[in-house]
Amino acid sequence: MTMISLVVTLIVVGVLLWLVNTYLPMDGKIKKILNAVVVVCVVVWLLYAFGVLGRAGDIRVPRLQ
Repeated sequence: MTMISLVVTLIVVGVLLWLVNTYLPMDGKIKKILNAVVVVCVVVWLLYAFGVLGRAGDIRVPRLQ
């Protein structure tokens, strides 16, 4: 995975999260939980992508070359 695709993926995830937060009516608590889950998933994905975390079971995450 190249740096450009990594940045594009982060931008897409950010825009989608912004759209959900802006245009979908939800309780504030649900939005906070959703934001926290998305941030944790992105951080874990980045750690796998940069090789900080090793292989964990059958989870397949693209690695940067």
